[in-house]
Parts: sequence; structure tokens; C-alpha cells
Amino acid sequence: MARRLFGEISPLTYRIAMERMILLRHLRNLRRGKQLSSRRLPEPLPVTVYRHTSLIRRKLGNVDTELQDNKAVSLGLTAPKIDGIVIAPGERFSFWHLAGRCSVREGYREGMTISNGKPARGVGGGMCQFTNLLHWMVLHSPLTVVEHHHHNGLDLFPDFNRQIPWGTGTSIAFNYLDYQVENRTPYTFQFRTWTTDEHLRGELRADAELPMKFHIRERDAYFYEKDGEVFRHNRVYRIERDKRTGEEVAETMIMENEGRIAYDRSLVRAEILPARPESTPVS
Repeated sequence: MARRLFGEISPLTYRIAMERMILLRHLRNLRRGKQLSSRRLPEPLPVTVYRHTSLIRRKLGNVDTELQDNKAVSLGLTAPKIDGIVIAPGERFSFWHLAGRCSVREGYREGMTISNGKPARGVGGGMCQFTNLLHWMVLHSPLTVVEHHHHNGLDLFPDFNRQIPWGTGTSIAFNYLDYQVENRTPYTFQFRTWTTDEHLRGELRADAELPMKFHIRERDAYFYEKDGEVFRHNRVYRIERDKRTGEEVAETMIMENEGRIAYDRSLVRAEILPARPESTPVS
């Protein structure tokens, strides 16, 4: 019998383990000394680098619709904390540094979380949709992602009006699983974020026109069966083009995703191959 970790003994030990990780992360952030973005401009910077809109209430398997409504409240509370934040050259953006801890006292509600690869409930659940939005905009810019986590090895929910490639999302947990971005360019960037009744909206803006434009493309996307289970695969590439000439300057594979679907195979809206294609080995 495998030995259980301290955090697996009981709910109390789990909570103690989490608080320990949160404290260690606070200390790590203090030691790093990197300048974290905190300056806010009420007016938008002049150039729109990229904008994105994300539907708040989505069909996610059998997830309780109340949790979707609660998520809308929590996202609405967080949007003003990020809106207007400037990332100057040499600065680092930290989501949790700005958003802070989600608590009932501040008005956050119980939403859907992921625990051990399965849907669960927790205060502030669904906040990963916020960092999903930020990450998708950042991928269309020269900003450098320095901390990014996602749900490895699982495809948690069936596609529902999917706008972005599978596997380009994020996973966060206060504060030890953060989403952080560094500005290693001479440009100044700014996040604008707000909510409507139906959508979470965002813009990434800059103080000057960028010479390059970025495009994200999905390739080698398919489902396949193995040992009676269905798996999903894709590769995601970022293409950089010169705005003046239109020529492709660089193409980089930024991620390769492989995961078992965690929902009923009847919800897969694509062909399920009988085996994994041999021509596409996992990196």
C-alpha cells in the first residue's frame, strides 16, 4: 500500500498543506525581488494588440448552472483588479499579486474547481477562465510567459462553441499556481478587462505600434482510442509575421497536448481513430 502524503490524511491536513504552500509562495515572491506590475492607468494605451471575448456561462457537461452564475459574479469582482494594469519594460505581471485571495467576505461565490482531475466546488471557482483570457491575448504578443500551469493529461469537458485550440488554457490556485508574464521588450503593455451580463472581455494594448503580428494555429488535432479509452491530441504553433511585408518571420511549436477525455465518448464531435497515428510521436 502506497504511503499517503500529509495532505491526503484528512481535510484538516489538506488545508494545512495548502496554507504551507501559500506561505512558501509569499516568501518566494519576496525573495525574487522582480518588479511586479502594480501601476494602473485609467485611460487605454493607444494601440490595440489583441482583444478577446469569452462566454461566461458555458455548457460544461453536467456542471450545475448555479456554479456558472456564481462564476459570473466572481469574474465581475476580479475584472476591475486587473483592468488598466500596465506592464512596463522589465516588469513582471502576476495574476494573484493583483487579484488577491478569493473569499466569501469579499463577495466571491462557490464555483467549479478541478480536484484530482475531477470537477469539484470551491469559493472563487472558475477563475481560470480569467487567466485563460489573459493567456490567449499574451500568446498574440511578444510578452514572455514565465509561469503557466494547465490540466495535464486530461480533456475535462466536451467542446461547446470552442474559440481557441484545446490545451491553451490555464490552471491556477491561490497563490502557488500563478499566471505570470514578463515584459522583455522596449514597449509598455496594458491589460483592459471587464464583464457584461454574458461575456468576459479583454484587450491587450501597447504604447506604440508593434512591428510584428502573431497568429496561433492548431495542427495534428485528433481523437484516438487506446485500451478502451479515448484520448485527444494536438499541437499548437505561433506564427510571427512582419506587418510591413507580410512575410513569415518565425514559426514555433509552443505546446503539444495529449490527454484522456473525462467525459462520455458520445459527446466527441469528431472521428475517433482506432489507434494513435504513428507519424505523430509525443515530444
